[in-house]
Amino acid sequence: MNMDKKILLAHGSGGRLSHQLVEGLILPFLGNEILDRMDDSAVFELGGRIAFTTDSYVVNPIFFPGGNIGKLSVCGTVNDLAMSGARPLFLSLAFIIEEGFSLDDLSVITRSIKEVGQEAGVQIVTGDTKIVNRGSADRIFINTAGIGLIERDIDISGSNARVGDSILLSGNLGDHGIAVMSKREGLNFNLPVESDCAPLNSLVDDILSVSTDVHVLRDPTRGGLASSLNEIAQQSNVGIEIYEDKIPVDESVQSACEMLGFDALYVANEGKLTAFTAPHCSQDILDKMRLSEYGRNAQLIGKVTGEHPGRVIMRTRLGTNRIVDM
Repeated sequence: MNMDKKILLAHGSGGRLSHQLVEGLILPFLGNEILDRMDDSAVFELGGRIAFTTDSYVVNPIFFPGGNIGKLSVCGTVNDLAMSGARPLFLSLAFIIEEGFSLDDLSVITRSIKEVGQEAGVQIVTGDTKIVNRGSADRIFINTAGIGLIERDIDISGSNARVGDSILLSGNLGDHGIAVMSKREGLNFNLPVESDCAPLNSLVDDILSVSTDVHVLRDPTRGGLASSLNEIAQQSNVGIEIYEDKIPVDESVQSACEMLGFDALYVANEGKLTAFTAPHCSQDILDKMRLSEYGRNAQLIGKVTGEHPGRVIMRTRLGTNRIVDM
């Protein structure tokens, strides 16, 4: 990384520049055995197997179809814990609020945090509030941290994908990113798009109740499915093959992507997961996922191969192959 360069907004996109920032500037100073795994949560022993994660939320706009920054903060933290197979238990919550922010808006956000926390079965047990001068923040930022317990005999990590694994996707891509963008940019579509923002710990519990032969779980948030699969391919040093005709995208989201020049594979999600499972249990897990509110459109979208390690290849509807880059 060229240290003379400046931070760009793209460094927060979850794509190639994000990875260059972390790998080039942060890990060389702070890396250790746990952090170097680069999973959504740190997993370690502390009187039992503990998962620990943290995240910050700076979404604009703070209210969007299907959610708001408060709901997003709880779902994102719960989901990061769930992607390690943990049962989320406790969250911290810190507000950074700009002077002049509406108390009514703060009340709506806090109520959303309470409601989604109850759905996910987690408690907010500590927190902090800071007020900054007008113009020093974009209305409100939220930082969270979360702790969960890993109670099953499992080892789920982005570095555990195995050749032959089936790749399952829990539902339609791109809903969250398009919902936020349409609100921010004042875009109106014939069919309204709502964010998929949701806590996925109950869906993960359903998956693991069928089989613990699950090797990777990942929620494709920033950078979308494409970036998440590339991360896993590189962490595990395997090839990934996905099938274009099996990847579910809502018609309204697809239309919006075509109009705006986006690829749904790279659009953010906040209520979807990918699961890499042993092939012998993949169909049973898929059937179980489809019984869940948050997995009813689940599909088997690909497999792990020993070819092209570190790469993601998509078999197109035309029968050709194309590289799906970070």
